[in-house]
Amino acid sequence: MIVLGLTGSIGMGKSTAARMLQAMGAPVCDSDAVVHGLLGRGGRAVPAIDAAFPGVVIDGAVSRPALGAAVFRDPDALKRLEAILHPMVQAAQRDFLARAARRGAKIAVLDIPLLFETHGQRRVDATIVVSAPFAVQRARVLARPGMTAEKFAGILARQMPDAEKRRRADYVVPTGAGRLVTRRALQGIVRQVRRHRTARRPGRHWPPRGYQPGQIHHA
Repeated sequence: MIVLGLTGSIGMGKSTAARMLQAMGAPVCDSDAVVHGLLGRGGRAVPAIDAAFPGVVIDGAVSRPALGAAVFRDPDALKRLEAILHPMVQAAQRDFLARAARRGAKIAVLDIPLLFETHGQRRVDATIVVSAPFAVQRARVLARPGMTAEKFAGILARQMPDAEKRRRADYVVPTGAGRLVTRRALQGIVRQVRRHRTARRPGRHWPPRGYQPGQIHHA
């Protein structure tokens, strides 16, 4: 089974790409959804976060706005939070991959917002970065409820720059030119991976000769 790591900065269209991959038959583990479960009522992370950040747990669940305020612009607090959450998220990802393998999946996807920041590329066979022009990214993010330019700047400051993510990626998928372009790029990746049964082969050029430009880019 080939494991693909899907990532991209905020507002780059990662969730849309994940849904497209799932529609193509590749099971996807949504790390954000895993975190929501860990923070929800009865979630495994709730007791540890309650101890580390008093006052952020309300009615048995972690208040995400309160937790966000507790770690906003506080690198030490953020590290404490990551030390609690990251091992639990990775355990959930391992369970997901084991289930996918038992079901006979040929490709499985780990949707990880901070893939490179947490060295998650070491746990996958190839990485996909979704990317769009900054103006498109900014417009998407600021359209979200409760989002401000200050919050957006703070989020970007905690994430690896898009240019660096693209440099490190095995595949860069454009998401600013319409869903059809994005879908075609992802379909190209899935076809290649299924055909060769490996995401990386020494000496193999990606994309192969004759592939339509703009559908897929190998950084």
